[in-house]
Amino acid sequence: MKKGLQYWQQIIIILCLGWVVIWIYRSVLTPIFPEIQQTIGQHSDAQMGLIASFYFFAYTGMQIPAGILVDKFGKKVVLIPGFSLFAIAALVIGTAQNLEMIYLGSLLAGLGCGSYYGAAYSLSSENIPAEKRGLSTAIINSGSALGMGIGLIASSLLVKSVGMNWQIMLFIIAGLIVVMIFVFASVIKSSPKVDRSAVAKEKAAPKEKAPIKNLFTGRMIASYILYFATCYGYYMVVTWLPSFLQQERGFQGVAIGFSAALVAFSAIPGALFFSRMSDIFRTKKVRFIVGLTVAAAAMLMLTVLAPTSGILLVGLILYGLLGKLAVEPILISYVADSAPKKGYGTSFGVFNFFGMSSSVIAPFLTGVISDSTGSKVMGFYISAIILVIGATVFLIANIKSKKIA
Repeated sequence: MKKGLQYWQQIIIILCLGWVVIWIYRSVLTPIFPEIQQTIGQHSDAQMGLIASFYFFAYTGMQIPAGILVDKFGKKVVLIPGFSLFAIAALVIGTAQNLEMIYLGSLLAGLGCGSYYGAAYSLSSENIPAEKRGLSTAIINSGSALGMGIGLIASSLLVKSVGMNWQIMLFIIAGLIVVMIFVFASVIKSSPKVDRSAVAKEKAAPKEKAPIKNLFTGRMIASYILYFATCYGYYMVVTWLPSFLQQERGFQGVAIGFSAALVAFSAIPGALFFSRMSDIFRTKKVRFIVGLTVAAAAMLMLTVLAPTSGILLVGLILYGLLGKLAVEPILISYVADSAPKKGYGTSFGVFNFFGMSSSVIAPFLTGVISDSTGSKVMGFYISAIILVIGATVFLIANIKSKKIA
């Protein structure tokens, strides 16, 4: 780290880089499905979509257990073994000769990366000053957009255009993961030793717990539904956009990666701008969330209805600008305002579980649709419809809540 940076600033940098590496892995395989099948044999779109679904199944299942482990053992103790498993997973995929081995590697990668969310946001919450958390969170989250862009472009450029073996990409990713393990080990401070007598007294003392029913109020349920819808569209795009551009719109070689990466790169200014606006206009969060969600749905429709490649690219840029990464920081802030104050950890665990559960469904379901219809267009339509339904439910729940109040 650069000398002179405060610890909380170092945390922002390393957490952003952690998301970069995770998202390079998440996005690097989808543009090169045809090249992968030259090694493992031909498979249906549904079977290839399961590669992502296995990853997200394990990732989603790890959210609540990882949060508990972080609280019990500390961020560093959970984060480093998680990334070590992630590195092993990349090597398993890189040496795979059949689809089943890639499924196994994806499952292990999901388990390893599943440790990151709880550890990362515990670190940021504990160390970043409260008045800087909004913009800092957007900066950390932008690492996912940057990593997605790098992964899409790198795989398209190096594998499709240069002709590099696709498995070398996984070895490179494994190397990046190892570098991040050393960064985590050297920068993140270990949790202070716990006074066991104080802990015993604390356990003996009666604790006030937030009722579980507070996690499932109308506003909270609506936020879960909206986050599910937001993630569904995003992970459908992450998994199948490169294939759609190549097979149905005639994009070739590195143009596939660059075009798909527009979603990622345009998301960065969108996330920074709208998170800042929501901090300034705090009473308008619901309007921001609903407006951005409906606009994102419209851009997904524009992507598949666009008569020319130019208009299609405009749709992708605007979807990135207005989509998941723009909505997510505002929605997280909204949940913090709505959740029971004594149950933030559980609230965000449930919130992220519902959102990420869509990432298990979207890749496989869109693959099934593609196999049945010969096109992925219906997958885009379904994503847009789910977004509109999510926005409608969210808006109605908040209108009813306001009337009751």
